[in-house]
Amino acid sequence: MISPEAKKLAEEREARIQAAINLKEPDRVPFMGLGGDVVAAYAGLTSYEFNFDYEKAHQATIKFLQDFPSDRAMVGMSALGNLVMTLAFLDYPDLAGRFFMINGPMNDILKVKYFRFPGRELPVNSSPQFIGGTYMQPEEYDDLIADPVKFSYEKILPRTVENLEDLGSPAAMATMARFGMEIQKQSAAMARLGADLAKLGYGGSAGAFASAPLDYIGDQLRDIPNLILDLRRYPEKVKAATRSLLETLLRLTLQSKAMGAKSAMFPLHLNEYLSPELYREFYWPTLKEYVLRLREEGMISQIFFEGRHDAHLDTILELPAGWGTAYFEKTDVRKAKKILQGHTCIMGGIDVGVVIGGTPAKIDEYMKELLGEMMPGGGFILSANVNNLPRETPIENIRAVYEAVEKYGKY
Repeated sequence: MISPEAKKLAEEREARIQAAINLKEPDRVPFMGLGGDVVAAYAGLTSYEFNFDYEKAHQATIKFLQDFPSDRAMVGMSALGNLVMTLAFLDYPDLAGRFFMINGPMNDILKVKYFRFPGRELPVNSSPQFIGGTYMQPEEYDDLIADPVKFSYEKILPRTVENLEDLGSPAAMATMARFGMEIQKQSAAMARLGADLAKLGYGGSAGAFASAPLDYIGDQLRDIPNLILDLRRYPEKVKAATRSLLETLLRLTLQSKAMGAKSAMFPLHLNEYLSPELYREFYWPTLKEYVLRLREEGMISQIFFEGRHDAHLDTILELPAGWGTAYFEKTDVRKAKKILQGHTCIMGGIDVGVVIGGTPAKIDEYMKELLGEMMPGGGFILSANVNNLPRETPIENIRAVYEAVEKYGKY
């Protein structure tokens, strides 16, 4: 049973975030909270236990959020995105979205070659990892362009998922049956977690996944070094592939909208590897169109500009004001604010290096200065620049961050 107080708290938290997205000043700076491997350590768990035991991960998440409440629940059992499998089954909307986030138990069944999990391919206290690989040859660009869904299913899925190498075999069918049963377990665990989060005053914040088309090629098909060479060797093929993938990826995001998603999250990967000229020629056109078309559909976007995005900040101004949220990893949010204030909600600001290696006094000083510069005028959401604090992070340092938000975060 959710109490009236918890419902009110959830509404207040969501209103705070929405005010910032709408470039306004809320009552207090929205704070997305901290998370990562430290959540498992705080509960006395190994990373392996947190990634493979639903109940232990549930209890660890609730314990952390009870002691360190924020405006959105940014913690939970880790999972990695398997976009190839999702696109392979895109013609089945009731299934495609369920195939995207792969946790440890699911990967035991599938054996995705992109993924590494603690207690399996990695030591027990490591973070899950996504690694690249070359699973498409340059002469296959035409097949990708012609039909990304068919190409993902017939060519890339068998190459990237070890236990689906022979799609018509009894072994593959058994894998899918076991995978379906594991999805049921995951869904039940997520439902239980959602119910307990609601009791703590957290509302539903489910969003859709989106990917820059060029990132799909670099991450899932060609790997980054090969793709960078492709930009020179096969420029027109690459452009045609991004245009074809745009339509396919848009379908995926809008399937989530049909199920209730109101926002889409883009994690960018190639942006910092490209010069401004290459970014504008190969990367930005389809990413920009993606965001604009989602806006036409009534969806806002959140783009996580991984790495340093300094060289490309001006392109964001080509989007309409209030398009969504720009979340920065290495780009200084103060610099971004000088360019984007009044146009784009900015998210980030907390350098995890300061939280890991500082002292409570230094963190208090750091947070006071950061909030003093970023809060005026609104349009700012406070978050870690990377939401994965290692398990060795001192708890007193995490506490200092939360206390500083309370002291300095009110408008």
